[in-house]
Amino acid sequence: MEKSEEFGKPEERKGRLTVVLALATLVSAFGSSFQYGYNVAVINSPSQFMQNFYNTTHMERYGTPMTEDTLTLLWSLSVSMYPLGGFFGSLMVAPLVNKLGRKGTLLFNNIFSIVPAVMQGVSEISKSYEIIIVARFIVGICAGLSSNVVPMYLGELAPKNLRGAIGIMPQLFITIGILCAQVLGIRHILGNSENWTLMLGLTGVPAVIELLLLPFFPESPRYMLIQKGDEKTAKKALQRLRGWDDVDSELAEMRLEEQSEKAEGRLTVVNLLSQRSLRWQLISIIVMNMGQQLSGVNAIYYYADSIYGSAGVKAEDVQYVTVGTGAVNVVMTIAAVFIVEASGRRLLLLIGFGTCCAACVLLTIALTLQESVTWMPNVSIACVIIYVIGHAIGPSPIPNVVTTEMFRQSARPAAFMVGGSVHWISNFTVGLVFPFLEKGLGSYSFIIFSVICLLTEVYIWFMVPETKNKTFLEICQMFAKRNKVEIKLATDGDLPLKESKHSLEDAEKATAL
Repeated sequence: MEKSEEFGKPEERKGRLTVVLALATLVSAFGSSFQYGYNVAVINSPSQFMQNFYNTTHMERYGTPMTEDTLTLLWSLSVSMYPLGGFFGSLMVAPLVNKLGRKGTLLFNNIFSIVPAVMQGVSEISKSYEIIIVARFIVGICAGLSSNVVPMYLGELAPKNLRGAIGIMPQLFITIGILCAQVLGIRHILGNSENWTLMLGLTGVPAVIELLLLPFFPESPRYMLIQKGDEKTAKKALQRLRGWDDVDSELAEMRLEEQSEKAEGRLTVVNLLSQRSLRWQLISIIVMNMGQQLSGVNAIYYYADSIYGSAGVKAEDVQYVTVGTGAVNVVMTIAAVFIVEASGRRLLLLIGFGTCCAACVLLTIALTLQESVTWMPNVSIACVIIYVIGHAIGPSPIPNVVTTEMFRQSARPAAFMVGGSVHWISNFTVGLVFPFLEKGLGSYSFIIFSVICLLTEVYIWFMVPETKNKTFLEICQMFAKRNKVEIKLATDGDLPLKESKHSLEDAEKATAL
């Protein structure tokens, strides 16, 4: 700790990106988040060959081809079983992270990746399309867990000045997973009638890598200290993550959080829903997760080829336009990593949802006029790309970052469980309903998404504060006035003498907010 010459008080040492922190981030994000993105897009390009397989299998079994409605229903199930599995995975978050820890849950979660990878790989040999639908549900459980646990784990590993940038890394790897699936889905690579099962089965590779490497990295120090009471392990983990030995001030902040939560105990989802002190935090993460998914982003990824086809793109060019869209998504998410600490979370959310709203309106107009105006297909493609840019800088990465920051240790698992459940139910709804919505409303489908983006934008403008560079306790205090409650902080007698001075200074700063 350095001394300030003017005030004679310790200045806070800013955290840095150490090798251990960087590698823990990369291993967990690649091993878990990458799979989420990969499985979002993996069935898009080979959809024609998969549906041919469904029809051929049905013909061999029953002697008649499938009806169009049956094939549409089975394909919708193949798409939507993934987010449905994600919902059930979200329900498992709180009990698993409290029992196994954050890192332990990620290691356990790889079961839900390796098993369905094998199932999908042998589906054509076994002549069963049912096995694909079941495997999509199981790998959805994997995604439901990883989409909540990775941001929680990394948010608890990171120092507060890097929490936003590191918190976006899971979303960055999701976009990289989407792009990899799109590239592998090119016809002369794996997106063809011979190799589509291999393409589906590759999702198990990141899981194996994570199983081999993640055990070498530390568990969340906050979990070890606050939930397990193991100060020695927590201190050792912090020293490895920060790259220096003096971590007493950060441990003191954790103890202060622990003391302020002792009266509450570990919160279940039922407790969380009834906690007046967490009311607006909970409403905010529900609105942001609903807005994120119901804004139509996965309609873009699940059905990108059909959207571009309806926009007039030639069939042989669709796959390359889809890959280009995925590349834009990756680039803009990388940009968000670098600007989130400078611009803040709230501004990125507002810009992102506003851009998505405008893009959906313009896309509707372009799709409506494409038959009468020759250059309108190009406008449609531009609108999709603008939409992807808007979503990538705010709505996609920020809700998980904010969920980590809005809740303290005892409430965080239950909060991710609620937010994740809303996320995946909304995702499931879009995946299941959009094919029918597209048939019924045509180009006007995206007006619904634009209205949802607008409503989410209005809520964020009025109700979501900036959480950049705040401790978990400071953020809790920011919501106290809105929730009309008083946050009880630890007193001098609650903490050991050597820690009480700095802890109370931190408490006073938080109270002042």
